[in-house]
Amino acid sequence: MAERYDWTTEEILDLLQKPLLDLVYEAQTVHREHNSHDIQLATLLSVKTGGCGEDCGYCAQSAHHETPVKAEPIMDVAAVLGKAAQAKAAGASRFCMGWAWREIRDGKAFDDMVDMVKGVRQMGMEACVTAGMLNDSQAERLADAGLTAYNHNLDTGPEYYDQVISTRTYGDRLQTLERVRKAGITLCCGGIIGLGESLRDRARMLEILATMTPHPESVPINALVGVEGTPLQSQQTVEPFELVRMCATARILMPKTKVRLSAGRESLSQEAQVLCFMAGANSIFYGEKLLTVDNQSGDRDRDLLKEIGVQPLQPTA
Repeated sequence: MAERYDWTTEEILDLLQKPLLDLVYEAQTVHREHNSHDIQLATLLSVKTGGCGEDCGYCAQSAHHETPVKAEPIMDVAAVLGKAAQAKAAGASRFCMGWAWREIRDGKAFDDMVDMVKGVRQMGMEACVTAGMLNDSQAERLADAGLTAYNHNLDTGPEYYDQVISTRTYGDRLQTLERVRKAGITLCCGGIIGLGESLRDRARMLEILATMTPHPESVPINALVGVEGTPLQSQQTVEPFELVRMCATARILMPKTKVRLSAGRESLSQEAQVLCFMAGANSIFYGEKLLTVDNQSGDRDRDLLKEIGVQPLQPTA
């Protein structure tokens, strides 16, 4: 199957509603054509936790919400690189670092971020940063430091976005992605299901991603983890088959993209995770925390991959 960049909302809706076994079969066929069955292990560390000025309705780190997560000092370079070394020793090939910011701020904290990126790359790992919006010169500095990827999720479809976040616009998100791409950094951009959105909203989010040229190199698929004190804390839990459908549809739309099974995986059975892998997911976040929410244990992940005969994917950049 050749890559396409002209997918329509209706085509994507049809995929999302296809009989599950047919959908997984089609996704697995595409996956086998374009990718190996190896799974990339990525570890995510919160470098700057809490106190974010954004009001994202799902986020425990927003200063707008009263949650158990409190603002903490920014970690120093040595501490972060120590965590990166531990992640590499445990089998991760991608190290992702998060700052709970609305936008990157110039100064010591940004200088330290650059040094962290350089240090992770010198270890032979891929380096990813998520830190909100950024300007052209900041993107260029990160590219010069060797940053592999910048994460900036769309979260949901454009028509539903203002029901989740009011402190920035969908256009702000897209502009950040354009700046990252212009600097020559790969994109890590996905979304969250379970926010109260419709199936059409999910299709619209996937449409925005699948009509980018080139496609994002990495697409995280997250299921909402309701956190006490956030506006979305009482949303109904996402059913595992919904995650399978999202992974499968993303794989069909973007054949060569890393589809990352992300937040919400902690609540999935091993069988549900394997079905997501069959549907084309080929990366997981590895470690017991995803910023501030729980994740599967590393030992359990290693045992599962060994059981199904899958190897950890090695870095490619």
